[in-house]
Amino acid sequence: MNDSDTAGAVAVAAAIREEIGRVLVGQAGLAEELLAAFVAGGHVLLEGVPGLAKTLAVRCLAATIDLSYARIQFTPDLLPQDITGVNVFDNRTMGFVFRPGPLFADIVLADEINRAPAKTQSAMLEAMQEKQVTVDGAGHPLSDLFMVVATQNPVEYEGTYPLPEAQLDRFLMKILVGYPSGDDEVAMLATLDALGATAHAPHTTLEHKAGPEAIRSLRRMVHEVQADRSVQAYIVEIVRRSRTLAAVSLGASPRAAVMMLHAAKAFALLRGLSYVRPDEVQAVAPAALRHRLVLTPEAQIEGITPDDCIGQLLKQVPVPR
Repeated sequence: MNDSDTAGAVAVAAAIREEIGRVLVGQAGLAEELLAAFVAGGHVLLEGVPGLAKTLAVRCLAATIDLSYARIQFTPDLLPQDITGVNVFDNRTMGFVFRPGPLFADIVLADEINRAPAKTQSAMLEAMQEKQVTVDGAGHPLSDLFMVVATQNPVEYEGTYPLPEAQLDRFLMKILVGYPSGDDEVAMLATLDALGATAHAPHTTLEHKAGPEAIRSLRRMVHEVQADRSVQAYIVEIVRRSRTLAAVSLGASPRAAVMMLHAAKAFALLRGLSYVRPDEVQAVAPAALRHRLVLTPEAQIEGITPDDCIGQLLKQVPVPR
């Protein structure tokens, strides 16, 4: 990978972020992490209270890259076939025909994913890991650009089903969406007010800044980003020490190290680098690890968070020179 390739990647990413920023005010970090996860080919779990533009961020990402988008509202009575699709009888052919469900889109928003029971969430496991769904014994491949962005509310627990560790481990990142600053909220109101009648669907005002082939090219380039053996050892040491923290009952898996490396490569590429630095590892560590650490009951009572543990790890593990 030469300098022109990395410069091209930076230009595409900057154009996408700038276009998203036209309507998504005060959430630049969210847009950057979403784009990095998409370029890395991973899935994202967004956690935040209602009204923080989580859905809008996903719609803007799909709109600026000219991708198909589908939204699934997860509810306790949602069935696997409601999202994967179903075989229906066709009177013309006198046979069964597969009717695809909403999972057959490039970007799928799984809204309030923790409101669906385990049977439905198990259908998501196959889709997220294998990029296919199985209906009546037949496999159906999903889009090669397939990405799930799931949301959940951190303060409402009635009628919810905690996501199993096996499913959480399949998310490349868990992004915590917080409140914007006061100045950003004022700017948000001004932006929406200027949109007039289109303010109810601001993503429709965005222009395509890249196509599917550009994303495929970026994903190929991610694999060409170099990671020195010392950086790889740094990632492994962070992951291994997470299993020994007193506040953690279940640490990060080896898959976490693989995903951290891949996410760090995506961040490096979008920053115009052909190699991974410890800076990129530290940048992705919170989002890549916070959903993979299970705290002890005592730590939860004391108010310790996974991010506290990750901060402790980054202080403990020596940074390679």
